Amino acid sequence: MKKLDLDVLEMVVAVAETGSFARAAQTVSRSPSAVSMQIKALEDALGKLLFTRTTRNVVVTQEGRTLADYGRQMLAMREEAWASVVRPEMRGRVTIGVPDDFASSLLPPVLRKFAVAHPRVEIRVIGLPSSALIPLLKDNTLDLACITKARGIAGDFIRFEPMVWAAARGNQQVWKERPLPIAVFAQGSAARANATTALQQAGIRYRMSYESPSLLGLFSMVEAGLAVAPLALCSVPKHLVQLGEAEGLPPLAALEVILARSARSARPPCDFLARQMLADLSV
Repeated sequence: MKKLDLDVLEMVVAVAETGSFARAAQTVSRSPSAVSMQIKALEDALGKLLFTRTTRNVVVTQEGRTLADYGRQMLAMREEAWASVVRPEMRGRVTIGVPDDFASSLLPPVLRKFAVAHPRVEIRVIGLPSSALIPLLKDNTLDLACITKARGIAGDFIRFEPMVWAAARGNQQVWKERPLPIAVFAQGSAARANATTALQQAGIRYRMSYESPSLLGLFSMVEAGLAVAPLALCSVPKHLVQLGEAEGLPPLAALEVILARSARSARPPCDFLARQMLADLSV
């Protein structure tokens, strides 16, 4: 077989990047069974295993990494070819605001695709907590903001992002301590409010071990085994362990993620990026 279907390559890339057939299926707007079947057919044709499957996760093989690397290049060329023929050439700048926990996980694939399709549009990203982005949206410093929904701000619904407790792997088992040491974002964070509300309702004593506007700051405390952190599922790196009711921690309410726009965003570059974000990030 010397013919590679680009749609199947897109599935390979999605599985390699997400480590899950279910999450990859959401990315390519197909069912998990369809993604699994297509990749199995490709593996049979190649005579190579692209992923090793366990009951808990999917691990990419060396052959899978190689094919995924070529797939990214081929998919980028497809986007560029399409854009050069059928999409209008746009120029301008779009300033978008996004919190740390969404910036590292949700935004990169969208911006990468947009940059290929519209290479003459300059993208500026401002990374701040949702509560700090709202004033920038109101005074037109931002065009778009991918934020957690808050009172007094309107926007298009993107998704409900699950929240989990994250901790370091190992024997520290810091989640058994009482008061429970937690690492949280600064006051005004919806994730912080969800966590403290859940702990109070469960009758679990806690202490603020670390407060920071930075996701990396929370990671440092968690990785040191000094605290657990309530985080959006999409932002939890693979080297941390996800905790829940089995470890005696209460479930956390999901975050409602929206795309908000400023008054000055009624411009084609903003419209195109907003449309793509809503299409690619909705689940």
